[in-house]
Amino acid sequence: MSLTPVAAPSAKITPNTLLERKQAHQPITSLTAYDYATARLADEAGIDLILVGDSLAMVVMGLESTLPVTVDEMLHHTRAARRGVRRAMFVADMPYGSYHLSADDGVANATRFLKEGGAEAVKIEGARPELVERLVAAEIPVVAHIGLTPQSVHRMGGYKVQGKTAAEYGRLRKEARDLEKSGACALVLEGMPRELAAEITAELTIPTIGIGAGVDCDGQILVFHDLVNLTFAPPARFVRRYADAAELFRNAIGAYRDDVVERRYPAEDESYHLPKNARGAVAEPAVAFETSKLRRKA
Repeated sequence: MSLTPVAAPSAKITPNTLLERKQAHQPITSLTAYDYATARLADEAGIDLILVGDSLAMVVMGLESTLPVTVDEMLHHTRAARRGVRRAMFVADMPYGSYHLSADDGVANATRFLKEGGAEAVKIEGARPELVERLVAAEIPVVAHIGLTPQSVHRMGGYKVQGKTAAEYGRLRKEARDLEKSGACALVLEGMPRELAAEITAELTIPTIGIGAGVDCDGQILVFHDLVNLTFAPPARFVRRYADAAELFRNAIGAYRDDVVERRYPAEDESYHLPKNARGAVAEPAVAFETSKLRRKA
């Protein structure tokens, strides 16, 4: 039985909308998308915030980490996803190296995501309040991101939960406050104890969006490919799979292959035919041509 698509509310989601959601204690829904089709489906389902995440390096491009993806590659996917979004707040990830060397680089690259990619905000990883201030001064909304930050995988020694010691706990609380003061419009909290995420969420005025940070955040985000089992890897503890697209696609592709091999596809009603009254007219020139060739030989 097919399900009726959820009709997306018509009001455009903005940073102010997210703030109002937090104040009203209404959960914020977020999801990654990397192309027109998935972005459109997420938008039509009523997702509030759609992120073109640099996680596409791993789930779309098959790379080992997010580090190799470039600004131009991120822009390519951002432009594609943009065409599928009408209502959701549309955010693009700033890839590794696009803002790490200088604030000037960060502002220049972020500007490209708005002007060329159609993003409405950018996301940056780590405690960089000075950069956030520069971006906000350039009229670029910023979603900050602390905790387990994948672009810092080498420094962290792997994808490890952050904030488990007293020192880390205090550091992350301070980073969250500093990022809010610098003008970030929202804060992603990734891979940290639920208690810490709850405390940060209660302390801040801006909304928090959790991924592996417990249920007390103002919103949640997942990677689309994790949601539907298209990652070809064991899921993280916090991932809940809502569908098995891998099995669906395997079965469909296998059935197609079998039908082609057994000449069951295309069927007669899937083929085009000449109109009955046109068959003789089309065949006659060929017959006449063959007859003329025989006469010349004779």
